[in-house]
Amino acid sequence: MSNDPVREWILSEGKATQITRISPVGGGCINLASRYDTDAGSFFVKTNSQHCIRSIGPSMFEGEALGLGAMFETGSIRVPKPYKVGSLPTGGSFIIMEFIEFGASRGNQSDLGRKLAEMHKAGKSSEGFGFDVDNTIGSTPQINSWSTDWIQFYGEHRLGYQLKLALDQYGDSAIYEKGQRLIKSMGPLFDNVVIEPCLLHGDLWSGNICSDKKGEPVILDPACYYGHNEAEFGMSWCAGFGGSFYNSYFQVMPKQPGFEKRRDLYMLYHYLNHYNLFGSGYRSSAMSIIDDYLAMLKA
Repeated sequence: MSNDPVREWILSEGKATQITRISPVGGGCINLASRYDTDAGSFFVKTNSQHCIRSIGPSMFEGEALGLGAMFETGSIRVPKPYKVGSLPTGGSFIIMEFIEFGASRGNQSDLGRKLAEMHKAGKSSEGFGFDVDNTIGSTPQINSWSTDWIQFYGEHRLGYQLKLALDQYGDSAIYEKGQRLIKSMGPLFDNVVIEPCLLHGDLWSGNICSDKKGEPVILDPACYYGHNEAEFGMSWCAGFGGSFYNSYFQVMPKQPGFEKRRDLYMLYHYLNHYNLFGSGYRSSAMSIIDDYLAMLKA
């Protein structure tokens, strides 16, 4: 038993006396996922090998567990409750969490918007912008060092980090230099905006949104940190948010002046990350956003 820490935890801390079935769960592209059925209910387990994710190792699951725990504690939108993170004897790592039976649809857009806003409103940090640990966005490291200045944080740890990756990985000095100009000149986009550090899921696209058997929204696989609430919509280009989502969201978290002007700035982070992860197919979208902002800001 000692050679299988997942089984050991389920049969001790998980209060199960027997594991009746282990079945694979599809959907992930970085980790292996399994459902463990037991006489004490079902558990969801993800594992990875030591070589599969750029040597990120256990920190990926530690960051995920802390993010899930922080979202769970807000008592707002449903997320899987994290139970245990650890290392495997083979050199990989694992995370055990609550197994949620999904419903047939992604749920009600209006409910999703309202509950997401409730999470943003409830989850605040007195330390500023950042998170207790660095984590990952996809398999890219995400730096969460604390800052009291959102514009500086977003410029350095989000856009700046991705631009440096593009320079190092592709030698893309054009996007790097233009991106740096945008970072230096983006301050006016935040005029007359009150920015509070809200708990963000951080990677909210359609693949991380579903519903439970009651039709209540569920969000998964976070890249959590405390940031400007509008940054949550950075993946909206592949999230399918509709009018009812935004209407319900803004009833709880009122829209700030200039929201539409900042929307693409938050998408830029994710386009850059997709460029760095998946290649040049995303470069033109990122460069177009940068060029449009440089023209708008006359930078």
